[in-house]
Amino acid sequence: MVYHSSFVDDEGISKACGCPLLPLKSHIKGPAPVSDQDTTDIVDEAITFFRANVFFKNFDIKSSADKLLIYLTLYINVALKRLEGCRTLAEGTKAIINLGLEDVPIPGESGFPFPGLFQQPNSQKEAELFRNYLRQIREETSGRLLSVAYRHNGTPNKWWLAFAKRKFMNIIAP
Repeated sequence: MVYHSSFVDDEGISKACGCPLLPLKSHIKGPAPVSDQDTTDIVDEAITFFRANVFFKNFDIKSSADKLLIYLTLYINVALKRLEGCRTLAEGTKAIINLGLEDVPIPGESGFPFPGLFQQPNSQKEAELFRNYLRQIREETSGRLLSVAYRHNGTPNKWWLAFAKRKFMNIIAP
């Protein structure tokens, strides 16, 4: 059974392209509201559920936050692919920074991995809001992923990097 997001109530949460702009425990500047440091956010859920959810080829969407969980699961898969050949934390950090510098496609643009999962933006303002939110959440996910993909001594954690070989929902990560 797929693990779903606990953020089922999105009342009072603003949306862009049908995606809730959920609060993040983040110091990274962006459009996401700031969450308390002691609460679980969507990035924590995505990292926690990744190793179970990556095995599934189908994902039933029960809330709009599940769409974001799907997106983050694929992003974690892509990030782990980039970390696969990195033997030290310094190399991994460099690879993740390069991944963060890449263009962030949004629905309706080529390169967006899930056409139909999110709505296309209604305006240029909504498009930029969603692109900035995805950029912020990707940066936050990358930073937290490094702390689990590498041990405290800077060596790779094989129990995480082994999942780079998995395909999530039969999508081959670039």
